[in-house]
Amino acid sequence: MNPQAASFIKLLKHPLKFRLFLLTKLPAAYIAGVRVREVDEKRCVVSVPYKWLSQNPFRSTYFACLSMAAEMSTGVLAMAQVYKRKPSVSMLVVKVESAYFKKATGKTWFVCEDGDLFRQAVEESIATGEARTVVARSIGKNKEGEIVAEFSITWSFRAKTN
Repeated sequence: MNPQAASFIKLLKHPLKFRLFLLTKLPAAYIAGVRVREVDEKRCVVSVPYKWLSQNPFRSTYFACLSMAAEMSTGVLAMAQVYKRKPSVSMLVVKVESAYFKKATGKTWFVCEDGDLFRQAVEESIATGEARTVVARSIGKNKEGEIVAEFSITWSFRAKTN
């Protein structure tokens, strides 16, 4: 287990620090209203609203905004595992697949519960020095609990050698 994951999650839960991070590093997500709602080492919940800045011409949330929220729900868990690792570990999205089932006409919540997969991949990469991949699943639901979209996001991890 990465002992720094808890400190990363604490930073993430700080309302001002994380919003500044979003504004400077992911401005499109910030402007679209993508927000982390719940997080621990195993699970992350991210929401995206349906509003003027996130809409498409068909009166629903634009797929790119849904994708940002889905990626963030997986990426937060990944970042928690690579945060302040020795040796450091690089991470990169290498593939995104999605399926859409219902129009996103209100707030959509994406949930990823693959924190253990990220921890295992990062630890294996550090132990072997080789790249490891994780296919993380994020499911987006509306307020009625209906599935709006499902995403499979493949992350690659590689321990850096000095």
